[in-house]
Amino acid sequence: MYVVPDQTGKLAVVTGANSGTGKETAKRLAAAGARVVLAVRTVAKGEAARDEILAAHPDAALEVRRIDLADLASVEEFAAGLVADGTPLDLLVNNAGVMTPPSRMTTKDGFELQFGSNFLGPFALTLRLLPLLLAAPAPRVATMSSGAANVGRIRFDDLQWERTRYRAIGTYAQSKLADLMFSHQLAAIAAERGWNLLSVAAHPGYTRTNLQTAGASLGRDKLPWYHSFLERHNPLPSQDVEVGAEPLLFAATSPDIPAGAYYGPNGLFGLVGPTKKVKAPSRSLDVQANARLWLEAERLTGVKLPASTAV
Repeated sequence: MYVVPDQTGKLAVVTGANSGTGKETAKRLAAAGARVVLAVRTVAKGEAARDEILAAHPDAALEVRRIDLADLASVEEFAAGLVADGTPLDLLVNNAGVMTPPSRMTTKDGFELQFGSNFLGPFALTLRLLPLLLAAPAPRVATMSSGAANVGRIRFDDLQWERTRYRAIGTYAQSKLADLMFSHQLAAIAAERGWNLLSVAAHPGYTRTNLQTAGASLGRDKLPWYHSFLERHNPLPSQDVEVGAEPLLFAATSPDIPAGAYYGPNGLFGLVGPTKKVKAPSRSLDVQANARLWLEAERLTGVKLPASTAV
């Protein structure tokens, strides 16, 4: 098991910290001494996660704050609260996401739900928190992608799947490819501007969390029939969240890793196993496409790189 280096004195924000890889990441960061903000959509679930972590680690420094990545006003409010506190932010973990809702749904701002929640929301959050990140001595942004990024395509002519027949997996893969492209572009911008900011990414392989069930049941009283069938008969190997969170934890905390690096499991088909540096899909390494997607995200969210990074 990966041992998280000492995080004493550091402030970390983990989105989606009430369950799955987010909760495991928050737990192990706090156990290593970080002060962790559990950024969650449902405060009661965040408080339950906090209590669970405290039961295992009574000295953990944890705070629950609400954010809804599918609502840009909520993202702005969350970031403004942290900026008002003025504490430099050492680590931002963009973990939260939704997966494969059965029909096309939209965010509060009218974006396709997966593209909006998984990419545009974290994009806006990261840019709004840049002043706090750049005030820290060695800040880091770790973004969760997915193996689905390997089959993703960015439909610049129809990012919201308004003219194309909705496909749950296709939209999910696009959003996770966008996350990886964002991570690479942030690393490139940091290098260009001389920022001491490390931007890295990870994917969890096939990790058993509630992401699949929560995403698949969105908008329905029960899961689609194929979900329960696959749950019983799926031949693919899978792993517990303690192992599945490790690529993200490694990306977030391991010393001396390169900017723009990407980590995932090293086992069968990249689905399970210990963490290693993995090859990013070629579409995420297209410099022009990454820059184009960044500009499009700025246009859609109305959030741009700050002219000044002073807090």
